[in-house]
Amino acid sequence: MVRFSLILFSLLTGIASASAAGISDFINNRNCDQVLDKKFYQICYDYKAKGALFVGYTLIGNNMEAGNIKKRPRFYPDRDIPARYRTTSSDYTKNEFHADRGHLAPDASFDYSKRSLHSVYSMANIIPQYSRINRKTWIKAERYERQIARKLGSVNVMNGVIYGSNPKRMHKSGIAYPEAYWKMLYDNHGFERCFYYKNDSHEKIKGDKLRDHLVDCKLVKTGRPGRPVAHKMRPAPKAS
Repeated sequence: MVRFSLILFSLLTGIASASAAGISDFINNRNCDQVLDKKFYQICYDYKAKGALFVGYTLIGNNMEAGNIKKRPRFYPDRDIPARYRTTSSDYTKNEFHADRGHLAPDASFDYSKRSLHSVYSMANIIPQYSRINRKTWIKAERYERQIARKLGSVNVMNGVIYGSNPKRMHKSGIAYPEAYWKMLYDNHGFERCFYYKNDSHEKIKGDKLRDHLVDCKLVKTGRPGRPVAHKMRPAPKAS
């Protein structure tokens, strides 16, 4: 069983030594069955779950204003993953969980070029997300990461998936259905913010606020996100 070690890592372009140390602490052969370098982001892939454990990337603020390509690509199976562990778009068709093909590296954060947008349509970047959470609540955290990238100039993002010890699975494909997932935003100047979402059809949708999902990043890093504690979010500092 792959160890679910949740270690904060850096994806700081242009600072090779710091970046290498952070990535190797997190994305390595101990923690991941396979590491996928998608050029624009990285995936820690779990064969048993048939899905990602972690996806990390750095967003550049200027890219958030570029491109904005409207036409979306088709989902495609990731041929770098052995056939028995890879997933296809059709695996999700009419599934019993009413789950969307949920992006971890979101398409709207990578629509600044055709290559970057195509990369996030790899099925290795997709997990089952309950449709209303994906479309109504998780999307707010995705928007927020782009807002922070614009404000700070860049932001590092780590997404984590919690499958549990005995996850439910899609009958047709055997894909594990996550219990929850989280998103961590941070930079190298002390900014850090984490959000946690249960992947549950009974979760509140109406009136949901981004701050409802705010959790202590220290708990996220140790693998114990805990229950979200709603409070007023401090505004992010401006880029120096």
